[in-house]
Amino acid sequence: MGHCFTKYQNDGDDSNHNVEFAGGNVHLITAKEQWEEKTSEASRNGKIVVANFSASWCGPCRMIAPFYCELSEKHPSLMFLTVDVDELTELSSSWDIKATPTFFFLKDGQQVDKLVGANKPELQKKVKQGFKRAFAALWSGKLHYQIKQKNVNSRNM
Repeated sequence: MGHCFTKYQNDGDDSNHNVEFAGGNVHLITAKEQWEEKTSEASRNGKIVVANFSASWCGPCRMIAPFYCELSEKHPSLMFLTVDVDELTELSSSWDIKATPTFFFLKDGQQVDKLVGANKPELQKKVKQGFKRAFAALWSGKLHYQIKQKNVNSRNM
């Protein structure tokens, strides 16, 4: 597992532009194709996506980033993504981002929940709800498979 912190990379540019919001099990999305790849992967694997739309200059985004990383390590059955709204403006616009941070909870690419702001207790609550949804979907799939197998086995007797 990676470290959960917001780190500053100094490459001679004194702006806050180089802050990264990745670590733990958080995937930093840097291209629209990568977004599509990760959300498709989550759908195939029955995972809920927690997408954090943030900005390197945003104080609340920086404050909640370590907590978001911790949540990603506690809930590996969910997929945690971070999108820098300044780097992927078109993607961010398509999700109608009006404030940062904005967290979306997606199932099969569709929004099931949303949180605007760096509210730790509410984010934790919504992540736990996402975990329950993912578990329920997994359980439902396993149960469906077991019933199907019983039907196949009973026909073969």
